[in-house]
Amino acid sequence: MLKKDFAEKVLKFGESKGLKDMEVYYDCSRELSIKTYQGEIDNFSVSNSEGVSFRALHNDKMGYAYTEKVDDTSIPFLVEEAMQNAIIIDSDDKENIYKGADAYIKIDNYNPNLDQVTEEEKIKLVLDLEREASSLDERIQSIQYCVYGDVTGETNIINSKGLSLSNKSNIAFAYVGVVAKSGNDIKTGMAYKATNDFLKIDPKEIAREAVEEALSMLGADSIHSGNYPIILRNNAACDLMESFSDVFSAESVQKDLSLLKDKIGQKIASDDLNIIDNPHMENGFASTPFDGEGYPTKFKKVVENGILKTYLHNLKTSEKDGVSSTGNASRGSYKSTIGITPSNFFIENGSYTMDEMVKSIDKGLLIIELQGLHSGLNSVSGDFSLSCYGYLIEEGKISKPVNQITVSGNFFKMINSIEMIGNDLKFGLPAGAYFGAPSLKINELSVAGK
Repeated sequence: MLKKDFAEKVLKFGESKGLKDMEVYYDCSRELSIKTYQGEIDNFSVSNSEGVSFRALHNDKMGYAYTEKVDDTSIPFLVEEAMQNAIIIDSDDKENIYKGADAYIKIDNYNPNLDQVTEEEKIKLVLDLEREASSLDERIQSIQYCVYGDVTGETNIINSKGLSLSNKSNIAFAYVGVVAKSGNDIKTGMAYKATNDFLKIDPKEIAREAVEEALSMLGADSIHSGNYPIILRNNAACDLMESFSDVFSAESVQKDLSLLKDKIGQKIASDDLNIIDNPHMENGFASTPFDGEGYPTKFKKVVENGILKTYLHNLKTSEKDGVSSTGNASRGSYKSTIGITPSNFFIENGSYTMDEMVKSIDKGLLIIELQGLHSGLNSVSGDFSLSCYGYLIEEGKISKPVNQITVSGNFFKMINSIEMIGNDLKFGLPAGAYFGAPSLKINELSVAGK
């Protein structure tokens, strides 16, 4: 935890240099990772990260500096480096130090019981997961990877305007990838669980899900190219949503990197589509009472009944647009400048079961995994072309597994052609933000096969 007297010394030294608007930002984390291989611990690592950053207005420009050495010897460096960095900034964008709010919602994202779990218990869990996945079916040839990890982190913000905030959180996760083989046919499957309650990580459940998926894909083949109605299973819809989430950032909009520019109040999606950013969600791993600038976070419907209601803002972008911040200022770490990131960002559940969605299709596809998300899409234009696999649907029933296909479309057109929204909202593994989606039935997407 950041010692308040250290922050006060930094602010006092900055004041002696003529600075008025200043902020000290501190974060620390402890990460543990355990990997297995063939019934043995292949890797056991613990890493600790700690650092502090200082930012201040100097000649109307915001200068930043950071250090991993959190002691009194770093104080002159932080202040003087930030002042020097402010001088060389070319941008005319205005940044401010936030004075703080009268009240902040209480968020409890830290489970002390998780930090009491012994290393022996964690090792046993990941070994049990590998053993369970290996033994469920004789067609499971090998375990691709098997991992347990947990992270505990803390953030503190103290500034010259009287703001003093802290937030602590932790999370544990486990995931396994399996390889199934039948003859010369080899397929993979993966499953995961994330929680801050160690007792909720069930190795049998995770293993079963991974194995069932791998086995279900044995015998997969390509299909003829064409335009097909598509169901994106919740995890695939979530991955696509995450990949295009930057289009809702005011920073992207103001830099002309989003086609949602000037679309506030306009219909951009299917009438049934609601997209939520909820930083107060219970068990939401991105839940927080304040953002990276100390601004209070708030629940918001980014898209409501297909209509774009707001962009995600920090103080800089909100001032430029003449609106209030949405509390989405972010700092990836003490080394980062202020950006914008969603919190718990998800498509709201619909009412349809997967069975109902499948029954509505005479001939189409259920896509269960999208690949190449880092290279196969353009977040500015919305275009995507992604390798994928899943199942062929014929006469309202899943008929066979399908792979070696590529699905193509445009994100902005796709969200306008959503016909059904599932009731199976699922979140991915958290990575800064926490993304989720239910399964989505899309009217039509282009599929390249054989």
